[in-house]
Amino acid sequence: MAFDQRDWSTAFDALKEADAESTLKPDDLERLAVTSRLLGKDPEAAEAWARAYKACLAEEQTEQAARYAFWRGFGHVNTGDMAQAGGWFGRAQKLLEESNVECVESGYLMVPMAIGGMDEDPAAALDAFTVIAGIAARFNDAALGAMARMGSGRSLIRLGRAPEGMPLLDEVIVAVSAGEVHPMVVGDLYCSAIEACWEIFDVGRAREWTGVLDGWCESQPDLVPYRGQCLVHRSQVIQMQGAWPRALEEVVRACDLFDARPGDPAIGLALYQCAELHRVLGELDEAKTFYGRASDAGHSPYPGLALVWLSQGDAGAAEKTMRRVVSEASDPVTKLRMLPASVEISLENDEIADARVAADELLTLARAAGAPLLIAEAERAAGAVRLAEGDASGALDLLRSSFERWRHLNIPYEVARTRELIGLTFKDLGDEHGASIELDAARHTYEQLRAAPALSRLDRANRPPARADTGGLTGRELEVLRLVASGNTNRVIADTLVLSEKTVARHVSNIFMKLGLSSRAAATAYAYQHDLV
Repeated sequence: MAFDQRDWSTAFDALKEADAESTLKPDDLERLAVTSRLLGKDPEAAEAWARAYKACLAEEQTEQAARYAFWRGFGHVNTGDMAQAGGWFGRAQKLLEESNVECVESGYLMVPMAIGGMDEDPAAALDAFTVIAGIAARFNDAALGAMARMGSGRSLIRLGRAPEGMPLLDEVIVAVSAGEVHPMVVGDLYCSAIEACWEIFDVGRAREWTGVLDGWCESQPDLVPYRGQCLVHRSQVIQMQGAWPRALEEVVRACDLFDARPGDPAIGLALYQCAELHRVLGELDEAKTFYGRASDAGHSPYPGLALVWLSQGDAGAAEKTMRRVVSEASDPVTKLRMLPASVEISLENDEIADARVAADELLTLARAAGAPLLIAEAERAAGAVRLAEGDASGALDLLRSSFERWRHLNIPYEVARTRELIGLTFKDLGDEHGASIELDAARHTYEQLRAAPALSRLDRANRPPARADTGGLTGRELEVLRLVASGNTNRVIADTLVLSEKTVARHVSNIFMKLGLSSRAAATAYAYQHDLV
């Protein structure tokens, strides 16, 4: 009764008491293993699965023994003990091969390999999950069917087919919420679905499903394994709403829970989220520490770490790293996460052609994915590139569309970032009054959010325009000209501005062309004649 009511502590105590009086049968050992897992008692869970496995072997119940071996391995996956997990999966596989019978357990044993292949070959993973779904249907197994749909949906997302994949995840959430799925996988399915939402920035589903996961956890006060991940997702939602200090409190709580359970695969996500909040708050040293810890836990520190370097003035290092990271991205989901930062960093380095290539790819991928947040991000990036290219009118159309999408999504920080760019576009169009309104609105939001790096960026961008006698040079070209006029070589200028020598040489060439000059001596004379030094 307590087990069916999800009163895990009472069920655990009753099962342990019954086990002390008389050895439990396999079905009750399964219940003991499940309650132990959900209470965070992983050693007890492992022992109960092993006992159920041995009891079934003794009674020659091969399929049931294979299932218990699978769940024992599944438990090791959740604690990060992959060698032990593989050993138990192998043991189950050997049992089925020796018995040579068709059973649902063969589908369960295909799941770990299919999940492991999603990153390397999502198309092959999709094929495998399709086979698993067929096995689940043939044996009418709801848990395996839910796992197959989840895997198929996430594989489709990695293939850039999110509109096909997300409805499958909706089906899983419905089945889970209706109590149709084995308790061992309910939390994993919830968390996997929410992770998929964040992968493609499906804000509506992320908010809704985080609320559902929250409610599921709260309905079971003694539930342990998913509380940390639940707090991470809650932090992400709160961050979008603009309450950054509270979001940081939530994710710090999650990190504390994970510290008590080393090996949990979700710890990298928690550490990265902690780093992100420190970064946007301007606490850059703390951010770098948490990005490093996330990397140690197996979670990529990018693009966040590269954006920290950009904020600290090391734009050259940031660009080199992001160029490598984007080139190594083998799937659309990863590229969608990396390309916005790549555009921002390239623009900061005045590498406008590179920024244009990245922005165009981002816009193509975002429109294919169909998620409003991704399209808003891509339109803003494309607008920023048009502005840098001198096409203020083209920039304004993209930025206004982006602004409306962000406003509809109700994400204050992103609304402010877009208004900042609209303000700068108005400046280029000569509308100083309109620019002031937009920039003041952006500043007000940044101040409310305590977004120190954004305020610093706004101050730099809002400096008085260069004098007319600069010959049409960009801000970066003026910096290079001043350093040339001071007698610096291209190598010294590159080190000073954290650029490559190739980039500096291109800037020098542009300066000569714009000013009609042919030598560094002439450029130096021009700089002094026009009070640019």
